Amino acid sequence: MLKALTGSSVKPSPAEAGKEAALKVSELNGIKLAFVYSGVQYDQKALIEGIAAELPGVPLIGNTSFTGVITPEGYIAGENGFVGLLALADESLSVGVAIAEKGGDAREAGRKVAKEALAAAGKSVSPAYFYMVAPPGEEEFFLKGITDVIGRVPFFGGSAADNAIAGEWLLFTEEKVTADGVAVAFFYTEEPFANVFTGAYDESQNVGIITKLSGKRTLVEIDGVPAVKKYAQWTNQNPDDLLGSNLLVATITAPLGIKDRLGDLTAIRHPMFGNDDYSMNIGANLAVNTAVIQMSSSVDKLIESAGENVEKVIAKLGKKPSALHLVHCGGRRAGIGDRLEEVVEGVKKYASDIPFIMEFTFGEYGYEDDGNNTTGGLMLSYTAFS
Repeated sequence: MLKALTGSSVKPSPAEAGKEAALKVSELNGIKLAFVYSGVQYDQKALIEGIAAELPGVPLIGNTSFTGVITPEGYIAGENGFVGLLALADESLSVGVAIAEKGGDAREAGRKVAKEALAAAGKSVSPAYFYMVAPPGEEEFFLKGITDVIGRVPFFGGSAADNAIAGEWLLFTEEKVTADGVAVAFFYTEEPFANVFTGAYDESQNVGIITKLSGKRTLVEIDGVPAVKKYAQWTNQNPDDLLGSNLLVATITAPLGIKDRLGDLTAIRHPMFGNDDYSMNIGANLAVNTAVIQMSSSVDKLIESAGENVEKVIAKLGKKPSALHLVHCGGRRAGIGDRLEEVVEGVKKYASDIPFIMEFTFGEYGYEDDGNNTTGGLMLSYTAFS
């Protein structure tokens, strides 16, 4: 039977913070994995060493989180840094953890990390499901490489974040800290898990066809119209007011969405920056000749969905989980602002006494029904472990 505990610390010394957080879960016997999320203020190597000193031999995996984490203790954040961890223990569970630098090619790095995770687990077959973390930018290509090795296996996770979209994000295992690579945890178990991957946004009537891209993530034209100008028409705004980082803020409650091939999932695409030519940089990959939808929500709905989807993932599992891993977009968290305590209250209400950790990411990963694994922004990826 899976058991879980959470630990946290805001001590200014990363080594001492790691030790304090680890001590809170050290009573758990036979820990197979600990998820670790921390502030960019810390020396991550020192933090990991502090955790490893109290949890020797325990595989660790995680990343820097935007501004803080949430655990049953509440919102954990500190001016000098923070750390939260979720430890899992189960005699029948096997986990293989690996990390790889990107090098020259993200897809090849994905293949490499998958092979190393298989070896770490002592397995030659695909896992039941897996967790992935990468930096913002090439998540889809890391995923393709992993899929090349293990096939289509359900996954969850999120992209490393910092506090100011300044490229200070890091991901890590107990073996390595990197800003440009990918890490995975392969789970082998007979017990079920469930994932709810959603933006919890409503569709508007504003729909257009992507007619021009630059690369994979710069949306140049919608219906032959410069993307920022088209979006401005949809939302009754002045396109010049949406240039630069203004676009990122303006689209938190009105982002773009793309449907999967069966219409089961609408993956959110967050416009990040309005360029001088009225193209827009997007936080995930797009494709020409596919439809893009203007989505809508409110801060109230963003807050409500954070708690309500805990209830949904528990219902999807079909029984009380032993632990919850909650990925919440950092952009949503920024939009919620000083009302974050309402998110804490909502999550704790539905989680009740189930151990959980919530990180804040710059990209979210999940799947829906039999659809392909995919990535998005401004989304929630909630996972329940049986």
